[in-house]
Amino acid sequence: MGLLVAIEGADGVGKNTTANALRDTLIAGGRSAELIAFPRYGETVAGVTIGRFLSGELPVPMTVEAAAVLYALDRLEWRDTLKRALAANDVVVLDRYVASNMAYQGAKVPTAQARPLMDWIRALEIDQFALPLPALNIYLDTPWELAREMILKKAQRSYTDRSYDVHEEDVALQQRVRANYEAIAEAGLLGSWRIVQASEDGTMRATADIVADIMAAIDAL
Repeated sequence: MGLLVAIEGADGVGKNTTANALRDTLIAGGRSAELIAFPRYGETVAGVTIGRFLSGELPVPMTVEAAAVLYALDRLEWRDTLKRALAANDVVVLDRYVASNMAYQGAKVPTAQARPLMDWIRALEIDQFALPLPALNIYLDTPWELAREMILKKAQRSYTDRSYDVHEEDVALQQRVRANYEAIAEAGLLGSWRIVQASEDGTMRATADIVADIMAAIDAL
């Protein structure tokens, strides 16, 4: 059974770029590796609905609990594929996983309600839906101002033609997401965590340097 490594962080920190580079580095080093990104836009029932939600196209409002269940269902629909990937590879790299659901939904409620909601999401995804726990969670950290610049440079998303989706355009939400990630990592929820700085002195670090830090954390397991 392979190692499950989740790449986490708020919007604009380079999760997809880092996850792809990490997979390629693992393969170049002689390890079998596969990358899986969540949500599965266009590939699961929940993923299609999430895409419509993020693009502002749903005709009805979305409650926090409903959003949490949708993101969890997206992974439930892909659970067997994930387990097959773990059985076939040394490492499976995830671009977002359970912590993302916890951090984002927890950012949409009053602070006092955030931890109970995040614990509920963890129980739903890990205990009820039997999704595997990561061996390692990587939190990519960078200031919001720089992350927002990176969002504007993103390639066209498959689920929206807007510059920002409904999460990306909410600055206050993004700040709370960062605080939630830090709280999740500090509490050791969902297993082992490593915080990796994605920027330095006001600019994004080279992807190779970020990946080197992650590889060191993987090798230390």
